[in-house]
Amino acid sequence: MEHAAWLWIPVTLWAALAQTLRNAAQRKLTGELGTLGATLVRFLYGLPFALAWLAAVHAWRGEPLPVPGAAFYAWITLGAVSQIAATAFLLRVMQERNFALGVAYSKTELIQIAIFGFLVLGDPVSAATAFAIACGTIGVLLLSPADRERPFRTFVAGWATPSALIGLASGAGFALSVIGYRGAALALGDTSFLLAAAVGLALAQILQTVLLGGWLAWRDPAVVRRTLELWRPSLFAGFMGAAASAGWFTAFAIEPGASVRTLGLVELLFAYVVSRKIFREKLTRLEAAGIALLTVGLAVVTLGR
Repeated sequence: MEHAAWLWIPVTLWAALAQTLRNAAQRKLTGELGTLGATLVRFLYGLPFALAWLAAVHAWRGEPLPVPGAAFYAWITLGAVSQIAATAFLLRVMQERNFALGVAYSKTELIQIAIFGFLVLGDPVSAATAFAIACGTIGVLLLSPADRERPFRTFVAGWATPSALIGLASGAGFALSVIGYRGAALALGDTSFLLAAAVGLALAQILQTVLLGGWLAWRDPAVVRRTLELWRPSLFAGFMGAAASAGWFTAFAIEPGASVRTLGLVELLFAYVVSRKIFREKLTRLEAAGIALLTVGLAVVTLGR
């Protein structure tokens, strides 16, 4: 699977930017459709764009479509189902009394990606990448701590609480989705990374639309009807969702998921700094330390290779 070794960096930056725009578009829809309804928008209205991207890549590359084997379908199913499960766990932890602690534990996603990637796919974790992951994870925890007075003590002491365990399950789900998508791309062998990513994206979107759409049609058909009625504002969210996913899938086809998701934290840094600029609020020492560590992590994962 030939590629330029550095190409994952601009592709990841694009994915993070597109995801920021998708989140902004989904925020308004969440108020009208609920979280799961807005999540369905991401898959349902993103599917046509994912299929169009696959057609464009296929025509541009001029190479035949791959014939995936059983391994590809197993990996893509793992990725699609894990992503839905991770979202469900995240929603569940937000209903817990100590939801802040649960959300903090969900942010161990980066560490879990590195562990799963090494154990399952054999993706190496260099010293620089491990350092970047540590900086990024600690930085994120400082930006949104479960306890502003004792952030680390609360985090360590609370690992056995129900909220923490659900948060860990959410982080594990997101980590396994990354491993599944990267494994699917690698399973296509000599297929170019662009076509492998486009095929994986299209099939994942189909599977997620069927699974989540079918579940909602069974449990809450009114949400599905409302989703179809709101097709105009949903189109932009679907387009940006597909654009973000295309970037993530392509980056995963090139580079181990731990590096990609660590650099993807630039989305959080950008959104945080901009929000502070708009509201003109002063940074606390804890937040300043979090931003500094996050910046170090981003620099190391891109330059220290």
